[in-house]
Amino acid sequence: MNAMSTHLGMPQLPARLAERRGSRRIQVGDVPVGDGAPVSVQSMTTTRTSDIGSTLRQIAELTASGCQIVRVACPTQDDADALPVIARKSQIPVIADIHFQPKYVFAAIDAGCAAVRVNPGNIKQFDDKVKEIAEAASAARTPIRIGVNAGSLDRRLLAKYGKATPEALVESALWECSLFEEHGFRDIKISVKHNDPVVMVNAYRQLAAQCDYPLHLGVTEAGPAFQGTVKSSVAFGALLSEGIGDTIRVSLSAPPAEEVKVGISILESLGLRRRGLEIVSCPSCGRAQVDVYKLADEVTAGLEGMDVPLRVAVMGCVVNGPGEAREADLGVASGNGKGQIFVKGEVITTVPESEIVETLISEARKIAEQMEKDGVESGEPLVVV
Repeated sequence: MNAMSTHLGMPQLPARLAERRGSRRIQVGDVPVGDGAPVSVQSMTTTRTSDIGSTLRQIAELTASGCQIVRVACPTQDDADALPVIARKSQIPVIADIHFQPKYVFAAIDAGCAAVRVNPGNIKQFDDKVKEIAEAASAARTPIRIGVNAGSLDRRLLAKYGKATPEALVESALWECSLFEEHGFRDIKISVKHNDPVVMVNAYRQLAAQCDYPLHLGVTEAGPAFQGTVKSSVAFGALLSEGIGDTIRVSLSAPPAEEVKVGISILESLGLRRRGLEIVSCPSCGRAQVDVYKLADEVTAGLEGMDVPLRVAVMGCVVNGPGEAREADLGVASGNGKGQIFVKGEVITTVPESEIVETLISEARKIAEQMEKDGVESGEPLVVV
């Protein structure tokens, strides 16, 4: 490995905000969950599950975007009938999402799904079926996610608490867990979702203190892309920074691949996953002597698809530009119609403004090729203990 490449990329062991919460380990297909395993990113298909071709195509798109576990809805018998083929052909573990009809829980287990998500508040007489579900899931070694949602909380708890409070969500989840525990089944993951990040965070904090099950984080009905991204980032950041959370799903009114993109970015930002390509760019101000927005967008577009751990700084003035450019693997400090190109802190050339983007992209590709030759790993999940 040459001298330059030894210093490229992000730290192999990112700084920790907190120790990961201790929990039991479950296995969702080939993805370990809990007990220090990497926090995994999930999403959910938007197709009708009964449309096998469309569902598998969307799962392939999600897989390519970095999704590690996918959930599919199963509201009808036609959907249940499609599960065996989808579970078998999907490149990533498939979780069947069950509401209303307990018979589909058994269908999903028989279909070979990697796990089953049940919403007890939406399944009539669910508690009466727990023994049978526990026996079937245990025999098939299929984990169960007990997914409590504010919008479908058990009426008995709504009457007790008046609304979906953190205490109500936690009591619902732990009550259902206790029923499974009576039958010796503990292969469980829990979620307690709410559309208010503050309520959601408080619910998960209480839940984390009262059980050792792995936890799936989600802000339900988070909203359109911008609003949902903000709400999910705030909530997940608060919890993950305290070591709480084992899987995440960013719920957006947007294409599922966008959910995955945001989820991965959250984990990278918190040091829970090795960063891939990172663009550092200034917000621009009256000091800027180049069009920073245009430069950053063009560099980002030109490096799309590059997944090596490379930090590229695109800076627009002489105040912070040289310092940021020196600290990055590759950077430009721009001004007076030209740009100084830095590689690992050293100025390698000065080019006209019109050549900045082309030069950065060319140098980034050279660095990436060298990193790949040297065996530098890309941005896959990292176990942080």
